[in-house]
Amino acid sequence: MAQEIRNIAIIAHVDHGKTTLVDEIIKQAHLFRDNEDMQECMLDSNDLERERGITILSKNISVNHKGVKINVIDTPGHSDFGGQVERVLNLADGVLLLVDAAEGPMPQTRFVLDKALELNLKPLVIINKIDKSDARPDVIHDKIFDLFIELDANDDQLDFPMLYCSGKDGWADTTLDGPRDSILPLMDAVIEHIPAPEVREGPMQMQVTSLDYNDYVGRIGVGRVYRGTLDMSTPLMRVHRNGDLKPTLLKQLYTFEGLERVEVDSVPCGDLCAIVGIPDIDIGDCITDREHPEALPPISIDQPTLSMVFTVNDSPFFGQDGKFVTSRHLRERLLKETERDVALHVDDSSGDSFNVSGRGVLHLSILIETMRREGFEMSVAPPKVISRRSMARKRNPSKSCT
Repeated sequence: MAQEIRNIAIIAHVDHGKTTLVDEIIKQAHLFRDNEDMQECMLDSNDLERERGITILSKNISVNHKGVKINVIDTPGHSDFGGQVERVLNLADGVLLLVDAAEGPMPQTRFVLDKALELNLKPLVIINKIDKSDARPDVIHDKIFDLFIELDANDDQLDFPMLYCSGKDGWADTTLDGPRDSILPLMDAVIEHIPAPEVREGPMQMQVTSLDYNDYVGRIGVGRVYRGTLDMSTPLMRVHRNGDLKPTLLKQLYTFEGLERVEVDSVPCGDLCAIVGIPDIDIGDCITDREHPEALPPISIDQPTLSMVFTVNDSPFFGQDGKFVTSRHLRERLLKETERDVALHVDDSSGDSFNVSGRGVLHLSILIETMRREGFEMSVAPPKVISRRSMARKRNPSKSCT
C-alpha cells in the first residue's frame, strides 16, 4: 500500500517566523541525531540569505509523522520574491498561513493568501509569536477572517482551522491554555485538515517548478507528479514550455526524505521529486509519457514592476574589480538567471546594454550582489517603474496595504 502524503507550503509576510518554524519541525521530527549540531535558519543556506536574515529561495524538506510523509515547502516572505511563491504553490495541496500575533496581516500576507485561494488550496492559519508581550491573538483572528472575506474566499476556505504557536519556543496548540510543550499538534492538524493529493490514474505527467544545479550532473529539475507514476524505465517525452517535444530518458530520480534527496526507481502520483538527465531542462517544462505527451497548464507569474539597464563598466576603473567584464559575459549570465527565475525578464536587443525587469528593488539588488560576488563587473542605471497602457490609460504598478 502506498504511503500517505501531505504537501504543504508555509506562507507569510517577511519576518513572521516561517523559517524558524521549519527549524522546530526539523528538530522535533528528529532529522538530526542527538549528537549532531543544528544551526539556526537551517534552510537559509545561501550566503546572502544568512547575511540579510531573509529567505530568498524556496526550499523543501519532508518529515514523517504517524506514518504520513509531509512535504514542507518554505517560501520567501518578501514581495520582491513573490515569483518563487507563485511557482511552488503549484506543488502544494494546502498552506500554513503564519501571521504575527502582534502585527497581524501585512501586505505580503494578502498577496500570498490571494494566490493560495486562487489555486483553491486548503488554508491552515497559525497565529505565531504568541510569546510577544504585545500579542493580541483574538484581535488578529478577526483581522484574518476579514482578510479572507475581502479576498472572496469560499465557504470551505472561510472555515479555516487555527492554531496558536511560538516557533522560537517550539510549541503549537489549538488553544491558548494548552500545555505549550511540543510542535507536534501542528503536524497532527496538517494530517487532519490538509487533503491528501488526488491520485490520478493514467499516462504520467510531471511539471518542473524549480531548478537546482550540481557540478557533477548538471541541471536538476524539481517538481511534482500530477498523474500516474514516474518510473525510471519508462520512455518519456519532454514538453518544453514553448510547446516543443523531445524524447528523453532520466539518468537519476530522487525523492525527498528529511533534508536529503534519496535515489529511487519510481515516484507515485502526488509526491515531489527531483530528476537528472535533461541538460537544458527549464522551469515550466512537463515530463510525460512518450505515447501521450499532454502538457500541463503553464505556470502563471505576475509581470515585473521595475526595470534597470545593465551595461559593461566603461569607467576609468574598468577591469579592477571583476574578471568577467565583457558584454558577452554579461549577456550569458543574465540569460542564465532567467532560466532559474521566471519572474525576471531580460531584453538584450540593445547591443551592449540589457534592460533587466524584476519584481522590485530588492529582487534586482540581490541579482547584482550575486553577480558581483561571482566576479562580474558592470554598470547599472537607476531603477524605473514599468508602466503599461490599458484601455487608453497609463497604469503604474500598485499594491494594497490595507
